[in-house]
Amino acid sequence: MVGEGGGASDPDRVLAESGASLCARIVAVVPDWVERTVGGIIDAWVATRPSETVDRAAVTAEAQTAGRAAAADVAVRLQAVLGVDVDAQSTTPLEVVRAAVAHPTGVLRRAGVPPVVRDSFAETRFPDDVYGLTPATLGAVDPSLTDPARVWGAAKAMAHKARHRSAPG
Repeated sequence: MVGEGGGASDPDRVLAESGASLCARIVAVVPDWVERTVGGIIDAWVATRPSETVDRAAVTAEAQTAGRAAAADVAVRLQAVLGVDVDAQSTTPLEVVRAAVAHPTGVLRRAGVPPVVRDSFAETRFPDDVYGLTPATLGAVDPSLTDPARVWGAAKAMAHKARHRSAPG
């Protein structure tokens, strides 16, 4: 990247800008992600149990509320992660979003949906995610996050490299 003076941009500034952009994009898509995940599990559950009745309007309303709460939670946590020095960033945006599965999980539990069968890796790695909602990537939350996540990752690598470049010699 080139700065105003024609030289290379400050890697810390580029990291901060890409982090702020990624944060805004993630927060914008989290409510829809929560609603989609709840809706998908509810649809699958009802399809396999025709005798079950679900107040779909109530679950949808609760999923919308949970989506807004998840977005607010993710916003606070992402700002805390992305707003610190590169060397102090102890987690990633993906890990922050993964923690937000608690929101759709709560909706599904209150709706009476039983846990899904998961493989042993998922059970060990994500023990509280009884519905298998944990995204593997930010792109799994929403495809529009793939490129901004890559840009942020590259910016973080460049900032780290610039900071820890060994002296020649």
